[in-house]
Formats: sequence, C-alpha cells, structure tokens
Amino acid sequence: MMNDSKKHWRAVVSQPVEFADFHPLSSALAVEVAAASVCGRLRPHNTDHYLAIRFGRLQETIVTSLAAADLPPRFEEYAYAMLVADGLDESGAGARASRVALSTLAKLAIRYGRWNVRADPETLADIVQQGEFFYRRANDEVLKASRADLALTDMATSLTALYIAEGDLIFAHVGHSKAFLFRSGSLTQLTKDHTLDQPSSRSRERPKADHRHFVTKSVGGDPSGPDVEIEHVKLCPGDRLLLCTNGLTDVVNRDPIADTLALQRAPHDDCQRLIDLARTAGSPDDVTVMVADYRLRAESSSTPSTLLAAG
Repeated sequence: MMNDSKKHWRAVVSQPVEFADFHPLSSALAVEVAAASVCGRLRPHNTDHYLAIRFGRLQETIVTSLAAADLPPRFEEYAYAMLVADGLDESGAGARASRVALSTLAKLAIRYGRWNVRADPETLADIVQQGEFFYRRANDEVLKASRADLALTDMATSLTALYIAEGDLIFAHVGHSKAFLFRSGSLTQLTKDHTLDQPSSRSRERPKADHRHFVTKSVGGDPSGPDVEIEHVKLCPGDRLLLCTNGLTDVVNRDPIADTLALQRAPHDDCQRLIDLARTAGSPDDVTVMVADYRLRAESSSTPSTLLAAG
C-alpha cells in the first residue's frame, strides 16, 4: 500500500507542466529589406536619405532550477520601420534636412522605447499617436538646424515612413516621396503627393521648390508642425512594399515598376533594377528606392530580417 502511494506521489510531482504555447504573429515575421540611392543627373549632391529599423523583444532563460521541458524556448518578436526622406532645397542643404529628420527619429525610438510589436486596436492607436509626436519632434529639429546657419535657412524634407506590426502596416507621410503596396500583380500607391503645379498663397506653409514640383507639406517647413497623414492597411504574406523618392516616379511609369516587382527577385536586385530604369530615363533628380518583402518565416529560421544597402 505504501509503495502504491509513493508511486502515485512520484507520478503527480513528475508530470510535465502543461501550458499552451504562445506564437504571436510578431514572432513569425520575416521582412527582407534592401535600399539604394544615387545622385540625380542634374544635382551636385544627393539630398535623399533612407533608414530601416527592426524593433524587438526577447525572452531567454539564463539560469534556472526548472527542467528544460518546463520552460519555453528562446522567444523573439519584431516590428519594422522603413523611412525615406527627400531633402528640399535647390542649393543642396536639403541633404542636411533629410539627415537630421531620420537621425532624430532613430534616436527618439530609443529614448521613448514603446515598441509596439503586436497589433490590436489599442496599440494601433498608440502607434499613430507616437508617429504624430515623432514627426513634430523631427520638424522641430530640422527647424532648429535651419536656424544654425544662413546657408540652411530654407531647408526642409519630405518624409515617408512605414511601420509593420504583425499583420498591420501603418504609414505616415508628408511631401512627395511615395509608398506603394504590390500585391497579386497590382501596384497601389498608399500615399498622396503634397504638391502643386504652381505655388499658392493659400497654403499654410510656403511651398518648397524641388525641380518641377512645389511641395506644400514638409518636415521643417512650418513652425507649428507638419500636417502629417497617417493611415493603416492590413498586410498579407507575399506582399511587397516600395518606398521611393520622386526621382524614380517622375521618369518611370508604374507599369515598368510593377513589372520589376512582379519578377520576385531579391529586394536588393529589384532596387538596383529600379535605379537603372531611372538612370536610363535620365532622371535629373536624386533617386532613392527601398523594397521590402513581407512574409512568415519557417520555425527553423534564425534570421528574422535582413537589411541590405547599395548605391
């Protein structure tokens, strides 16, 4: 009898700890990103800049008395941000504006550190609110830099940003750089161009000249802050994203761009192909492109994303 009781006790205390595994979409994303940028044919300096960032959370057991079977394996989850800035100033000072804007955003992300890698109505609202705050701070820093030297007085920048959290894409935009979604053979422009054929006195901020465009909204153009547009769409595995400056779209129609993305080559190759198309068309403006593939990675994959740059 005693042996049966002891056996039962051993069976009870030794049975596995059962708890449902948790595999959020944020832990399964694999976003491959590449970018390239070249100086325009009629430009002395490239005033474009680009940036891609991966945000993550990690849980890893360092030391414990528990058995391995009682613990979850190493856990990682990620979100992604991709940004393109097109500096506005015919003298080339716009290069400083686009650099200041992107550098500010990268540093703010660390300082405030609320990296929402999972998506629900509450976190999506937080992402939008934080995006508006970041754009205002970037605007302040560009204005501050423009006051530091007379040569920088009129500088500003377009700024287009994408943020991927699980299956959600949030995009924020001012100016005339662009974001596109390529899905099932269709290329859809997500952003609206803030430009005029001719400047208008009714615009809240004085339009910035950029070759053939007058840009009506920019980072650094208005002390009260940019009127940033922030929207949201759902993503599907296999979607491709394109960020670019107008140096590409001014001279290359959408069909050749869509044809390039449809071939499903590596993002790095597609970036180079798009740059080559713009160069062949004689783009007078700087050309910057960033291509990202949104997919789900295999369980065995240890590389959640890659970032490549060229040009």
